[in-house]
Amino acid sequence: MPERLVDSIKDPTDVRRLALADLQKLASELREELINVISTCGGHFASSLGATELTLALHYSFNTPEDKLVWDVGHQAYVHKMITGRREKLPTIRQAGGISGFLKREESIYDTFGAGHAGTSVSAAVGMAVAEQKKQTNNYAVAIVGDGSMTAGMIFEALNNGGDLKLPNLVVVLNDNQMSISPNVGALKWFFSRALTAAPTNWAREKIKELKRAGLLPEILYKALDRAESAVQGFIASPAAFFQAFGFRYIGPVDGHDIASLIKAFEHAKIQRVPTLVHTYTQKGKGYEPAENDPLTWHGVTPFDRKAGQFKSSIAKPVLNYSQAFALSVAEMARRDDCVVAITAAMPTGTGLDKFAEEFPDRFFDVGICEQHAVTFAAALAAEGLKPICAIYSTFLQRAYDQIVHDVCIQKLPVIFALDRGGLVGNDGETHQGVFDIAFLRALPNIVLLSPKDEGELREMLWFALKLERPVAIRYPRGSGVGVDLNLPIKGDIQLGRGEVLIEGSEVGLLAYGPSVQTAFKAASDINRQNCSNLVGVVNARFVKPLDRELLIECAERYRVILTMEDHSLVGGFGGAVLECLADLTESGLVKKFPEVIRIGVEDRFVPHGTQAEQLKWNGMDLESISKIILSKLGKTSRLALAAV
Repeated sequence: MPERLVDSIKDPTDVRRLALADLQKLASELREELINVISTCGGHFASSLGATELTLALHYSFNTPEDKLVWDVGHQAYVHKMITGRREKLPTIRQAGGISGFLKREESIYDTFGAGHAGTSVSAAVGMAVAEQKKQTNNYAVAIVGDGSMTAGMIFEALNNGGDLKLPNLVVVLNDNQMSISPNVGALKWFFSRALTAAPTNWAREKIKELKRAGLLPEILYKALDRAESAVQGFIASPAAFFQAFGFRYIGPVDGHDIASLIKAFEHAKIQRVPTLVHTYTQKGKGYEPAENDPLTWHGVTPFDRKAGQFKSSIAKPVLNYSQAFALSVAEMARRDDCVVAITAAMPTGTGLDKFAEEFPDRFFDVGICEQHAVTFAAALAAEGLKPICAIYSTFLQRAYDQIVHDVCIQKLPVIFALDRGGLVGNDGETHQGVFDIAFLRALPNIVLLSPKDEGELREMLWFALKLERPVAIRYPRGSGVGVDLNLPIKGDIQLGRGEVLIEGSEVGLLAYGPSVQTAFKAASDINRQNCSNLVGVVNARFVKPLDRELLIECAERYRVILTMEDHSLVGGFGGAVLECLADLTESGLVKKFPEVIRIGVEDRFVPHGTQAEQLKWNGMDLESISKIILSKLGKTSRLALAAV
C-alpha cells in the first residue's frame, strides 16, 4: 500500500476496501491536501473541511453510485469530488475549463443531481427513492443537507412528502455545524437513539407489527407500545419528536468527525425500512484554525497564505464594490427615514447588510434561505406603511417569482428589490449567473426596472425608489464600482423613465444599460478621440421599464446604427425591449426610419464558470469586441476602420 493512503484512492470502491482504522488517516490526508490546494486556487473551503469524515463515512456505508448521494448546494462536497476521480483536477476548480465548484451531473456519475441553490437535496432524494422503488432495486437515496439549508421551506415540503410516502430507502443526513436545531448534543442522546434504532430493537418492532397484523396483539396494547416508544424518543432528544412528526425515524446527534460512529449510524439507518434522518454535528473549518475561529470569513476564499492564515491581495482596491456602496446608501436612507427597513435571505454579508444590521438591529431582517417568504414579508411591511428594501441576489430572486407577481405587483406595493450580482458573476458559473432578471420582471405590470452606471447612481436610484410608491427593482453587478464619492449631496435628478445622453454622436449610437455604460463610454471615447470627431454617441438608459420613448425617437432619427448593450441574456432583455419599443413607435408613425439595431449581451446558453472578464469575452461584451463592431459599422467614415483595411 502507498505511504499515503490518499494516493491509493481512485474512486469510492477503494475507500470501502480500507480497514476502519485507516479511514481516519485518510481523512487527515484529504483535509491536508484540501487546505494546500484551496490555499493556491481559492474556492468554498470551511464547509468541505467540516464534512471530510462525513463524506468518507457516507461513501463507505453506501454503495455509491448505485446508492444515490444528493448533496445540498455543493459547498460541502469538495472531498466528495476528491474521492470520486477528480482529485488531480481540484486545482482547476471554478476556473475556465476546470471542474465546477458545485455538483454537476455531466462531470461525474457520482454527482447524482446538480446543485447550486440551497434546499433542493431532500426533494431530489425523495424523487430518486421513488424511482428506485419503481425500478425494483434495493438502492438508497441519501440527501446531505446543511443546517443552514434547513431554513428553506422546500426542505420541509420534501420531508412532509417523503414521510407521507413511507419510503424505506430514503435517508436524510442533517450536517449540523451551527447547532441550529439542538444545542444540547452529547453521547447520552446518541446512546438512547442508538438503542431505539439498533438491529434488535428494529427486529422487535417488526415482530410487534406482525403480531398486530395477525390479530394476536390487541390494538390498545399496540398503541400503548407505540406511544411509549415515541414518548421515550421525544423525551431523550427533542429533534426526534420534530422529525417524527414528518414521518421520519431520528438517529442522532452523532459526532460528525468520528467515522466509526458515523458508519454505525448509517448502518442503523439502512435497516429501519422507513424514512430516516441522521443528525450529525460537525465543526465548520475543521482542521484549519483560522477557519475554525471564523468560519464565515473562510466559507468561500481567494488564495491565501496557509501559514500566516491571511489572504493574498495582489492589488489594493481603493474603491468600494457595489454591495458595499449599496449598504452605505441604505444606511444613509435609513438615517433620513425611520420607515426604511432592510431584508435579506441568509446573505447579510454577501449583500453588505451586515453593517446595516449593526447600526439598525431593529430594522434589519435576515429571514433565512427562504426568498419566497422574504418577498411576501416585505410586501406585508409595505402594506402597513414601512419602506422595505429587499436585498437578494438576482439568481436567488428567481425562487420567489410567484410572490413578486401575486403579493407585490398585483397589489402595487412599494417594495424595493435590490438585485445584487445582476449580470455575469464569474467563478460560481451556471447556477449563479444573474442574467435573467430583466426578462422575468419586465413582463410584470406595475414594476419599475432600473440599473445604475456606477455606485453614485445606485445611491440616487435608491433615493428615487423610496419616493416612488410602487414596486421597483434595481439591479447592480458583482465587483468594484468606479470610485464615485458617496459623500456628495444627493442630486435627486432621476426622473421616471428618463435616460441620459453621455456623448452625442452622429453615426453609431450605443444604448447601454447598467455596468455596460462604462464599456460603451470607453469604446466611444477612444474611437471618437482617434477620429477627432464624435461619430459614436452614448446613452445611459437607466430604465428598462419604462423605457425612455422620447430618447429612443431621437436616437432613431440621429443614428443609422444602434448598439444595445447589457449584462443580461439577449432573450427578453434590454435589447429586446428597445426593439419592441421601436417597432411600436414605427407603427404609430413616431419613428420614420427604423435604424439597424445590433444587440450585445449574453447568448442564449448557460454561461460556465470562469472569470468575469472571460465570460464577457465569450459573449462579445468586452471592450475589444465592442470596438470591433463599432468600427465595422462606421466603415469608411472612420479613419481607424480605413487603417484597419
